Amino acid sequence: MRILIVDDDKIITYALKTIIESEEDMSVVAVGFSCDEAIQLYRESQPDIALLDIRMGERTGLDALDEILAIDPQAKVIFLTTFLDDEYIIKAISKGSKGYLLKSEFENIIPALRAVGAGQIVYEAKVVEKIPSLLQSGVISGVSADLTEKEIEIMAKVADGFNNREIATLLYLSEGTIRNYISSILDKLELRDRTQLAIYYLKNK
Repeated sequence: MRILIVDDDKIITYALKTIIESEEDMSVVAVGFSCDEAIQLYRESQPDIALLDIRMGERTGLDALDEILAIDPQAKVIFLTTFLDDEYIIKAISKGSKGYLLKSEFENIIPALRAVGAGQIVYEAKVVEKIPSLLQSGVISGVSADLTEKEIEIMAKVADGFNNREIATLLYLSEGTIRNYISSILDKLELRDRTQLAIYYLKNK
């Protein structure tokens, strides 16, 4: 199993690398220390799983997740963080992450990597405890939606009549990334073009 690690704390990054590479069936294909590096290294190394921190300067691991999923809609991204904030949990779930782990629970990292590699979704026990209340409050509608938060946001922009360049400017993404997102949305919803996508959104929003 090939793993990418990105965390702005270099000590944690290399500690994780040591832990992971102690497993015979795992290797670390690259390490990085920022959101931009996460995106670049994912594109270059095509890992089986990306293990990302959330807070990494001005841009977060959540921002990296958006662009990684645009590069590879099947990407498996696990967040490893010290933060148990509702906002981060909600965004990680709705954006399509495959896991949310706490750095204080280092012993769970290897089992989580194996589980996600096998196609499962893994959330720390303390995160799982929060999900029912978040669902009940309506701040998240579910953990297995077909479309991610970013895809729905882009659908809304298409329905409002914005072209790819305008959407890219509004969302601080590249035109190519927007094209990839729209292609992925069309595939998921089995729609033919932007017009059908806009109609679908307006009927179902």
